[in-house]
Amino acid sequence: MNTSRRNPHRSRLRTAAASAAAVALAATGLAALPSSASAAADGVVVQYRTSASGASADQSEPWLKVRNAGSASVPLSSVKVRYYFKADSASAAYRFACSWAVKGCANITGTFGTLANPTATADRYLEIGFTAGAGSLAPGADTGDMQLRFHQSSWASLVQSDDYSFGPDRTAYGDWSKVTAHVNGATVWGEAPGGNGPTDPTDPTDPPTDPPGDAPTLFDDFNYSSHTDPKIGANGWSVRSNSGGPGVPGATWAPENVTFASQSGNSVMNLETSTAGTGASTKHTEILTKSMKFKNGTYASRVKFSDAPRSGPDGDRIVQTFFTINDLKAPMADDYAEYDFEYLPNGGWGEPANILYTTSWETYRPDPWEAVNAHSEVRASYAGWHDLVVTIDDNQITYYVDGQHFGTHGAAYLPERPMSINFNQWLIDLEGQPSTTPRAYDQQVDYVLHVKDQVLTPSQVNAMVGAYRSAGTSFEDTVPGS
Repeated sequence: MNTSRRNPHRSRLRTAAASAAAVALAATGLAALPSSASAAADGVVVQYRTSASGASADQSEPWLKVRNAGSASVPLSSVKVRYYFKADSASAAYRFACSWAVKGCANITGTFGTLANPTATADRYLEIGFTAGAGSLAPGADTGDMQLRFHQSSWASLVQSDDYSFGPDRTAYGDWSKVTAHVNGATVWGEAPGGNGPTDPTDPTDPPTDPPGDAPTLFDDFNYSSHTDPKIGANGWSVRSNSGGPGVPGATWAPENVTFASQSGNSVMNLETSTAGTGASTKHTEILTKSMKFKNGTYASRVKFSDAPRSGPDGDRIVQTFFTINDLKAPMADDYAEYDFEYLPNGGWGEPANILYTTSWETYRPDPWEAVNAHSEVRASYAGWHDLVVTIDDNQITYYVDGQHFGTHGAAYLPERPMSINFNQWLIDLEGQPSTTPRAYDQQVDYVLHVKDQVLTPSQVNAMVGAYRSAGTSFEDTVPGS
């Protein structure tokens, strides 16, 4: 995926809209849902068509619409849709992609599961879900086109003719009871393959709830007295003071504006960014690990974003972040890597209002500007505390916000070299708020966690952080140097 977007170290306008991000997922089991047939008890109907009608194909293309036939609004985040199929072999792994969707591919998730009671026409399913950014369906409304597809990871041809949910003659949208819909875990539309009813046990491939305890780990509760606390450097952090981008030309990076305080029994780091409407008066903040030694595994942090300044007039195009990055050795160097959470409370890069991005970078060229990246986004307010998790394995990069899937980016964006871990807050420019009245914005950070070479679920992250705090451990770093 090649989309133009700003250099992370210089102010740039974002010049392309989101494009469909392939979600590369191996078959993972999900909790079994009831399978009884239903006539839209909660007002949800699934319509289906296919644009790949052959008995075999390079990829299956179940195009779907979800329609609200009821009298009350239905949040799409509560809806799951399942398409059932027969795996081409016991060891087959599949990848999901969204080619195009009215609701936006970034707001659609796809995961694969294994049926507890396989039948002659189904032993797997593709489960489609929605992020909060998909919104709700009003009575009578539908999602519009969701042009979905999946294929074997090897790109070997797959057989569709023996798939339970496949309809070779369905070349136009129509109600289709062989695809099921579930609202808050209850089956409200369709009928699953026989034997997969409401008494089925949880699929045996469900992920474990206990986090592993043997991997090299960085944990920091940010329990420091000030930016001059010698423990900051001893624990591997650098509070930035050198000049340069990203952001407003002429701005400085102010280490004194990185402060620490106790909140609800936890030490919290605060990054303050301030301006009085000129480059010289603008002070950005950043803290980063001195070592680039972090690559595959799980990265997590609890971050408080803010929509409004702590004082002074609102409207600045500010960026609040948690990210990993390494250095660009040369323009378009293929060993560059960067993985971002970036919240823009007042918009920027062509966006008019609140937006949260997750972006995976392959490379870029600063001049003339060219970028290779994949991104997901939700246009909504994220003011307040949020649990941010990104996992990197040998196949994909997956982002979560508050335990919910936010975006997945494919193997083309995997890191080739280790990276640092960073938090910063900075102003894109001064055009959003030209006032010369002083104002200051806060971004707060509760903790950071990295577990090397292990993919943890958000619940496992929470368990690990809880264990550190229960043990009274405010810092640990067993990750070996790169």
